[in-house]
Amino acid sequence: MKYYLIVGEASGDLHASNLMKAIKAVDNNAEFRFFGGDLMSAVGGERVKHYRELAYMGFIPVLLHLRTIFSNMSLCKKDIVAWQPDAVILVDYPGFNLSIAEFLHKKTQIPVYYYISPKIWAWKEYRIKNIKRDIDELFSILPFEIEFFEKKHGYRINYVGNPCVDAVDAFLKGSPATREEFLSANNIPDRPVVALLAGSRKQEITANLPLMLEAMKSYPEYRPIIAGAPGIDKEFYEPYLKEGASVVFGKTYDILNNSHAALVTSGTATLETALFNVPQVVCYATPMAKLYSWLKKHFLKVRFVSLVNLIAGKEVVRELVAADMTLANVKSELGKLLAPDSKERAAMLGEYSRMMEILGKPGASERAASKIVSLLQSKNSNKV
Repeated sequence: MKYYLIVGEASGDLHASNLMKAIKAVDNNAEFRFFGGDLMSAVGGERVKHYRELAYMGFIPVLLHLRTIFSNMSLCKKDIVAWQPDAVILVDYPGFNLSIAEFLHKKTQIPVYYYISPKIWAWKEYRIKNIKRDIDELFSILPFEIEFFEKKHGYRINYVGNPCVDAVDAFLKGSPATREEFLSANNIPDRPVVALLAGSRKQEITANLPLMLEAMKSYPEYRPIIAGAPGIDKEFYEPYLKEGASVVFGKTYDILNNSHAALVTSGTATLETALFNVPQVVCYATPMAKLYSWLKKHFLKVRFVSLVNLIAGKEVVRELVAADMTLANVKSELGKLLAPDSKERAAMLGEYSRMMEILGKPGASERAASKIVSLLQSKNSNKV
C-alpha cells in the first residue's frame, strides 16, 4: 500500500522514520512519499520537500514567509491528489497538517491518520472540531491525552505508547560508546558533563544558550556540551564555544548517556533527558517575557510546559520559563542538582521511575503501524 507522510521538524522526522520501518515490517509492499527529513529518506521512498523548508517559528517569521508557506501547502495538496495514497499520515505540526486534513476531508476519500496528536490540550482547544471532522484515526503518544480527548470531548483515540521510550531503549541496547570513547572521539576534556539542549531552531538557541553558558561559569569543574541541532551549521555555534563549551552534532543520546545533569529547552528533549535518568532544569527564554508569563497564566490550559511534568501530573523538574528564566534562577536550580548528596537530585530520579511506569513499555511505532495497516486492509477488503 501507499503511505504519504508529513512532518515539520526534526523530532517528527525521527518518529516518522521509525513508524515507516514498522509499517514495512507488516506491509512488504509499502511505498512512501513524504514531506520529511534525512531519517525518513534513509528508510526509503520519495521525499517531496525537506522539513527545513517548512519550519517557521514565531509570529514574525511566519508572517514574513507566508507566501512560501502557502506555496508549500498548495504543492502538498496537489501532490497527494496526484499520487493517490492509501492513507495520509500526519505527524504533529498542526498548523500545516490540520489544513491538509481539512482539504483531504472535503476533496478526497483518502483516509487521514494523525500520529503524535496536536497538543490542543495546551493551546487552541477549539481545534477539536477540526480533528473530529477531518481525522479518521488519532494515535496518541501521551497517556494523559486519553482523558482529554475521550472523556472531555467524546473522541476515541488510540494510545500506542511513546516513541521516545522506543528510541532510548534501542539506543541503550545497541552498545553505545563508553564515556571514555565518547569524550575521546569528540576531543572533550575528562570532566563531569552537563548537557545543554538549547532547542532546534536558531531563535530558541539564541534566546537560551547564552544564559545557559553564563550559568555554567559558576561550575567550572563541569564541562558543558551543546547538542548541535540538525540542519544548523557549526559556524552558528562558534561564538558560544569561547565560553569553554563543546558542541557535538548527531549524538544527543550519547551526550545524555554521559551527562551528570542537563539544562534543557522545553519539548521532546525534556522527556528524552528523563528517560536517560539525567536530572534537568527546563530553561525557556522568550521575547517579552513578562507578557508571555501573563499569557501563560491566563490562557494556557495546562499547569506545565515540560512533558515530564505533564505526564507525571506534578512538578518533577523545575521549569524556568519566560520571566522565571533568569541567570540567578538557572544557577540556583542547577546547583541543587549538582550538589553532593542532593535531595533534589534523588527525588527527581525517583519521580522519573514513576513517570516511566506511566508511559509503558517500548513498541509505540510497532503498535501504531500494526493498527494503521490493519485499518487499511479492512477498508480495502470492504471495497471488494
